[in-house]
Amino acid sequence: MLTTTPGLAYAVSVLLLIRTSFCQYSSDQCSWKGSGLTHEGHARDVEQVYLRCSQGSLEWLYPTGAIIVNLRPNTAAAAAGGRLSVCIKPAAGSSGANVYLDRGGKLRLLLRERDQARGKVHCFGIREGALFIEAIPRTDISRRITTFQYELVRERPGVDPQNALTAPCQPCTDDEMLLAVCTSDFVARGTIQTVKQDEDRSSVTVAISRLYRQKTRVFVSGGVHSRVQGWTGRVGMPLRCGARPGDGDFLFTGSVRFGEAWMGCAPRYKDFLQVYGEAERRGTNPCHVDTD
Repeated sequence: MLTTTPGLAYAVSVLLLIRTSFCQYSSDQCSWKGSGLTHEGHARDVEQVYLRCSQGSLEWLYPTGAIIVNLRPNTAAAAAGGRLSVCIKPAAGSSGANVYLDRGGKLRLLLRERDQARGKVHCFGIREGALFIEAIPRTDISRRITTFQYELVRERPGVDPQNALTAPCQPCTDDEMLLAVCTSDFVARGTIQTVKQDEDRSSVTVAISRLYRQKTRVFVSGGVHSRVQGWTGRVGMPLRCGARPGDGDFLFTGSVRFGEAWMGCAPRYKDFLQVYGEAERRGTNPCHVDTD
């Protein structure tokens, strides 16, 4: 239960910025770890945190007062003026604070304490403001830890930042298809084996006949003694995509966010071969793919 209004909490915090504490005990360009015990006796202190990476984490032990998390990414998209979304994923046991977006002194509630236990990802445009994380006043803070991971994602035109991690469920253009093969976290040829519908997404099990690239272990080998030949893995996509098993041979591409694979462009393999062959003849392919 909130004991103060966000506006009042923010006003009090700003007035007390002269008492801002910089006593954090672990910090780098990507992640921050600190303790509210450094605010002992000054429960309304505000601490400024600056993070400059495309992904990292925050861990705030025994929250008291508030911290303002300023994201200043040193990424190619930012340097080129590209729009970025920020996605945060609270740890399952995260508690002790509410999370707001602070833009020009105006606060918008992003995540209440009680909603963090579910570990659901929340995304917002980086231009929407800094994160203002306010501790909930309690007499006993010994078991409270506010912690989450964050990742930056390039925004897609017409896509709500909250849906930054999910595929748009529309056919990719030829140029998008070719670029996805060059830049995706995973690229593989295969078929859809099963589709399981969860609360807010479909979990697609795919069988891979050829693995071109993967940054992390999205797909694993069945092994010599396994009945499963080749590689298999699970990839997420929105429910509205309507994925179906046994619907042909595809080229799967996508990204890995918070350790989970999400489908990107997934053209039928024969369609990809046609587009790739035409681009190769024109000399416009952004990268080479061995299609033999």
